[in-house]
Amino acid sequence: MSRRTVLLAVQIAAPVLVLLGWGLWSAGSANIFYPPLTKILSVFRETWLFDRVGSDVVPSLTNMFSGFALSIVIGVPLGVLIGLVRKLRTALAPVIEFVRAIPPPALIPFGIVVLGVGTGMKVFIILMVALFPVLMHTIDGVRGVEPGLLDSARAYRVSRRDQLLHVVLPAAAPQIFAGVRVALSLSLILMVISEMVASTRGIGYFILEAQRTFAIPEMWSGMVLLGILGYLFNLAFATIERRALRWHHGARKGAS
Repeated sequence: MSRRTVLLAVQIAAPVLVLLGWGLWSAGSANIFYPPLTKILSVFRETWLFDRVGSDVVPSLTNMFSGFALSIVIGVPLGVLIGLVRKLRTALAPVIEFVRAIPPPALIPFGIVVLGVGTGMKVFIILMVALFPVLMHTIDGVRGVEPGLLDSARAYRVSRRDQLLHVVLPAAAPQIFAGVRVALSLSLILMVISEMVASTRGIGYFILEAQRTFAIPEMWSGMVLLGILGYLFNLAFATIERRALRWHHGARKGAS
């Protein structure tokens, strides 16, 4: 049996065993805070497969991916520029570190004051938190490009544009992807947090409202949905990363 087959079997078996354990442990539970898994799954099917897809899931994911996409569109070009220009990096370092040190929930009151309680505030909060992993990893990736590669490109009179496209960006790509992966996770987290404050729809709002009204199975179903979404997003991103950086993973295997 190949190593990949064993790995796949473990990845499938682990969540199945967790679900079985959860189901056996909660079967017949009369505790309001820990309803049976069968009850949670029944509520999940009724709530998230039909009723609230358009009213809560779609708006939540739209906000999340809007902020996430903006963090890439802004973070990668800005990170490349800062990574290449030392004076700019020196000038902006204090500002970046200051803003990055602000805890994400502390940005929500500022967002409400400036943008109100609508979609713009939620996208802004997600953008501000997801931006910095992309930005910092891009800067580090660009700064980490081997000088010998750039020297060789200059020796062959490669234009600056081609140096950027064919030397700098490919060399920095593994770091950039690492930053984007972190940004994706943070986007999901901030999507939920932003919807728990001054909101009337969304997955985060639904979970908080269910907790407030003691609709505990509904609350658990929302948490299960977030776990499933996080797993699917990570799986999709890992597939894209593996294909985009196939050369990088191949080089690492060859080196080892």
